[in-house]
Amino acid sequence: MAPIRSYNNWNTRSSNKEKQIEPYKHYYFICEGQNTEKWYFEKFIDMKKEFSISALISVEYLEKTNEHERWSDPKKLYELAETCRQNGDISFDPKHDTMIIVFDADIFEGRQPSVYNDFIVKASKTNTICVTNPSFELFLLLHFTNSYEEIILPNSVRIIENKWIKLESEKIRYVEHLFREKSGIQPKKDPAIADLVKNVFIAIEQEKKLNNDIWSCRGKLTSNIGTVIQRILEDEGK
Repeated sequence: MAPIRSYNNWNTRSSNKEKQIEPYKHYYFICEGQNTEKWYFEKFIDMKKEFSISALISVEYLEKTNEHERWSDPKKLYELAETCRQNGDISFDPKHDTMIIVFDADIFEGRQPSVYNDFIVKASKTNTICVTNPSFELFLLLHFTNSYEEIILPNSVRIIENKWIKLESEKIRYVEHLFREKSGIQPKKDPAIADLVKNVFIAIEQEKKLNNDIWSCRGKLTSNIGTVIQRILEDEGK
């Protein structure tokens, strides 16, 4: 059985009379998390028409299945991406298509810097790498107007430390705590997270105030997801 399930809407038409166009280029997202990223990127795909993404572009989310479902280590995601690319589970043309691997840099905390650097060198040869440091919730916070100045910048030291916060019945990381306070959403449990996609242009602009260099993100608030999304939005598929 295939290790992934592909989600896309390239052949969804608003009318049976509307001419269907075969995509020329595919962008595939494969992510660390099971829920949050899934809800977010599937909504992004559903809003392809609203974002005026070219009909020649197909954006797909690769959902991990079966024994691969809980794979989160970036090295495992890379292995899965290579498997999908080679075994025919997806239609992948290396001349035109892009595989995007999304993960949190905090998984490399406590390891030698060379471990992260070696992985980035290897994985970026055949993939586009999206990194958030410390975690995806930082990117989600960017979707709120003025959140960088009002929330992220004043708490930047604590966010990069991202220590555990004890609530009544659970422990969560500090950046998730900030996100919950701002949004009222539990990002790993509530599909309402998908609604944030409507504010992706706010996130793209605010992300420019963070470090966007995945090659040098240790100890820095980092995200380049908005940068990659902007590339997709501007791609005419030619």
